[in-house]
Amino acid sequence: MGGVSGAAGAAERAERVPKQDRSRATRQRLLEAAVACLAERGWAGSTVSVVAEHAGVSRGAAQHHFPTREDLFTAAVEYVAEERSVALRALFPEGAGADDRRAVVGALVDLYTGPLFRAALHLWVAASNEEQLRERVTELEARVGRETHRIAVDLLGADETRPGARETVQGLLDMARGLGLANLLTDDAARRERVVEQWARLLDAALAQ
Repeated sequence: MGGVSGAAGAAERAERVPKQDRSRATRQRLLEAAVACLAERGWAGSTVSVVAEHAGVSRGAAQHHFPTREDLFTAAVEYVAEERSVALRALFPEGAGADDRRAVVGALVDLYTGPLFRAALHLWVAASNEEQLRERVTELEARVGRETHRIAVDLLGADETRPGARETVQGLLDMARGLGLANLLTDDAARRERVVEQWARLLDAALAQ
């Protein structure tokens, strides 16, 4: 009997693992689809049904993973922000040196010129008008902002115990956000390249003092 029950348990576990994998894959598709829809359609055009259709899953499956629209979109922006943070660190697996500063500035600016930033911007605008979303988005933005700042400090080799170093790094991130806004309506790549070059030179001077 023990052998039979043991075999049954093993079969049950084997069946459960693929189900868990499928569940994770469905959740990931929903998160990626939510960011894509938010970037393309804005908050008003991004319902749970639209995201579910984009992800190729049923509305019921979407609501199983994310009971409310707010759950779905805040989780989506956080998920992609985390993925981008991992990718940013992976660009410099051994750490960045002073010679890499131009590349680091460019990579940080790139965080604010793609679909993630556009999606996050739509979420911010919606949160400014919807009370039930505001607290969650404010907390999310603070957490993502702290992590991005931490990565920037590490990659730039900034010593934040020195006066002005923290503000210099934060100024870079604020500038990058502004470049992302400028890129929403027109392709701002040419001007952005010149600004990135200048900021890299300013950081060389500021952080080497």
